[in-house]
Amino acid sequence: MTHIHIPDGVLPLWLWALGWAVTLAAVTLTGRLAARDEARRKVPLIGVVAALMIVGMSAEIVPIAYHVNLAVIGGILLGPRLSVIAAFIVVLVLALLGHGGITVLGLNTIVIGAEMLLGWALFQGAMNVLGKKRAALGAASSTVLALATTTALVVGIVWIGGAGEATARETGALDPATLRFESPWEHGVLKMGLFGAGHEDEEGNAEEAASPAVEAEEHAEEDSGRYLSAERFAAVVFTLGPLGWLIEALVTAGVIGYTARVRPALVFAGPLARQNGRRIPGDESGGH
Repeated sequence: MTHIHIPDGVLPLWLWALGWAVTLAAVTLTGRLAARDEARRKVPLIGVVAALMIVGMSAEIVPIAYHVNLAVIGGILLGPRLSVIAAFIVVLVLALLGHGGITVLGLNTIVIGAEMLLGWALFQGAMNVLGKKRAALGAASSTVLALATTTALVVGIVWIGGAGEATARETGALDPATLRFESPWEHGVLKMGLFGAGHEDEEGNAEEAASPAVEAEEHAEEDSGRYLSAERFAAVVFTLGPLGWLIEALVTAGVIGYTARVRPALVFAGPLARQNGRRIPGDESGGH
């Protein structure tokens, strides 16, 4: 949900350029810090987490036009330094697959990276208060708070960018004019958009993909009627958002709760663990 699906040429130059500058600085800094802790040992874990996030972001829950990010799961498992690197990898791959433009890649990295970092920090705080036996509850509450915060960040970016085309988005079964849900199951429940090529007609037969020029014209006609004011965009996002946050919180609670039982060191110690000041070839103890 907190992924900016805005094509190139919509946001002003200064905004997306600033996003790129901050992202490059953050990736460079965290890359150097992680290298000092022999983060090369955890490249496979970064790859697995990034792949899961990419798949999650490509599966849309149609009635509420929402996709899970799994960013809090990634943040908890990777820790703050590796999370920034993973966030950049995820949004880069998604941009190459057409989920958002290349110019907004920097802003998307900031949003997803912030979600991972905030989720990790909130989870650490929750464990200090609730104890390790309530990892699932801590993960769920951290997810809701992190998603609410980064959703507000996305709304702020769209508002700063001048709304207009930036507010054109899928609203699922929600009527953006009345904020009411109508026929929630009409278009199905789950839609995978990772490698989608073409559409289906009314009888369910796959149609051939149209030329880029024709598709651009069709999308322009469809989107022209869906541009919202910044206020209406915020209302739509915060109407659909809580439903998605709850779903993602349940997923995160299940994954982290299970991992905390079968591999607690991966959740509570982190991938850059140390033991008695000595680096070890695993994640048995230590902190992020």
